[in-house]
Amino acid sequence: MAEISDLTQRPASSIALLEEMERTYKDLPMEAIVKQDILRQGIHFLPESFQVLTPYKSKDYFIFSFDHIPLADLKDGADTKAPEEIKISGGHFGLLKTVISTRNNPNSPYKMKLKEGVPTLFLDETEIGSAEYPPIPSWYRHKTKSGKLPGEIAPVIEWGYLIYLTVFRNCQYFGKDEECAYCDINHNYRQQKGAGRPYTGVKDVDDILEVFSWIDSEDEIAKVYTITGGSVLTNLKKKSEVDFYLQYPLAIEERFPKRWMGKLVAQAFEKEDCQKFKDAGIQIYHPNYEVWDKNLFEKICPGKASWIGYDRWIRRVVESAEVFGPENVIPNFVGGVELSEPHGFKTVGEAINSTKQGLDFFMSKGIVPRFTAWCPEPYTTLGQQAGPPLVYFCELLRAWKETFELYKLPVPPGYGEPGPGRAVFSVSAFMDVIGYSGRN
Repeated sequence: MAEISDLTQRPASSIALLEEMERTYKDLPMEAIVKQDILRQGIHFLPESFQVLTPYKSKDYFIFSFDHIPLADLKDGADTKAPEEIKISGGHFGLLKTVISTRNNPNSPYKMKLKEGVPTLFLDETEIGSAEYPPIPSWYRHKTKSGKLPGEIAPVIEWGYLIYLTVFRNCQYFGKDEECAYCDINHNYRQQKGAGRPYTGVKDVDDILEVFSWIDSEDEIAKVYTITGGSVLTNLKKKSEVDFYLQYPLAIEERFPKRWMGKLVAQAFEKEDCQKFKDAGIQIYHPNYEVWDKNLFEKICPGKASWIGYDRWIRRVVESAEVFGPENVIPNFVGGVELSEPHGFKTVGEAINSTKQGLDFFMSKGIVPRFTAWCPEPYTTLGQQAGPPLVYFCELLRAWKETFELYKLPVPPGYGEPGPGRAVFSVSAFMDVIGYSGRN
């Protein structure tokens, strides 16, 4: 593994780089390698790439911006016409269909063009694959009694598999002294409102139930819903954090018992609070630990470190497995943030060694962390610095896969089918590598 010490420039993507990774990481599918490179670099959508005949689902900005530049600076329709995700196949590497979250970046070497009427992704002059854009669900045609569009209340991602409910679109960890340094939830809210878009800060239970009634009657693709949002430090709408978030699964499961698998992405709660969510019908719990190294956690997640603390957070994650079962506790970490400046590790090797310790700690207990590929969003504390090199993500996927296989763990529930050509999780390739046996 290369020891990369100079991370001041984002390493340029090229076919030569991808081919080098293909030779070096034969234990990883090319679908995963290409996916991680596109996620770290983003996509430049040329205006022609939006001129497709079939209507498609554009970005709902369901929680974060996941863009490399401010919304106001996106040109040529990318701010409103970029698809939520792309599904690429074929091309130089003969890729199986691979679902990838859209991250707008007009400076990316990955460019979406139109080739014979088909959106096609190019890296420089080489065709990476033809692209599909996600279909618009039939129930997106409705509007709630309160005048809200479904994509504002209960958007779908992962090619329609997951209903994503960001029920609180701000976070009470506010300002650089408390906000997680990589997170732009508050900034994204301000950008969306500044652009004059409908963007509800706190979602109404009745609106959600109304949209869910359409999904229940018209949709066969969605299998899971996620309830999430910013942290609540004092109260919200006269409710504590637990009671605020608890009202949503209680209402959904009372109206549509076990119709979908329920997931909760929230702070690390004590066992008695976890039990409340389990009793309400939540099956999967994501108490995200963000970054494994304790010093980095305190630097990068200052609010969480101050209000809850690293040791208590990790203890709560472990103890939550006694409530939900270890296979149903799937904490996220932000892949690549360990290399962020000014506090991060200076080499890929150091970053991977640290993260491997966390993977082993959790997976040895039957808890399977997953990760989101870090996107350096402009308004965050970390800002528009260089992201990690591709070799980091290849090493991370290898470490994740090896640890997962070492402990003979089951496929994480609530993520759809695993493996190249089947995985729909779009913000990292951890699901794409499961079950892959390697290349000769």
